[in-house]
Amino acid sequence: MTGTKLPLLQDLVSTDPAHQYTEDELDAIEQIDAAMALRLARAQHLAQQNRQEAPSDQTIDEAQVRLAIDEARAILAQDGGDLELIEIQGRTVKVRLKGACVGCPNATLDLRNVVERIIKRRSPGVHEVQNTF
Repeated sequence: MTGTKLPLLQDLVSTDPAHQYTEDELDAIEQIDAAMALRLARAQHLAQQNRQEAPSDQTIDEAQVRLAIDEARAILAQDGGDLELIEIQGRTVKVRLKGACVGCPNATLDLRNVVERIIKRRSPGVHEVQNTF
């Protein structure tokens, strides 16, 4: 690596949680922070798995959604966060992130990778989970 300067990690990592990293981008991140590249690749893989939509005729079981909310609340509470079910509108579950989640830079990722994942696992008819302010 004589004579070459690595870019800064902050210049390689996207602030858009929906960004899809290419292999080249992940390789560049891996040169600077291998653990970060692994976390991004894993999160991206999980997101791709979760994008598989449930059949549109599948009903949403509100009791299962409430159980999922309670499960997610327990996880968020470990870091001082909280979660409230606002409403189920069609195939969309509207929640409100509370506590330490308000203003947290990881709130969007937690909503997708924790809350939405748990809700979709318990109630596959859910298409999306939205944070409502």
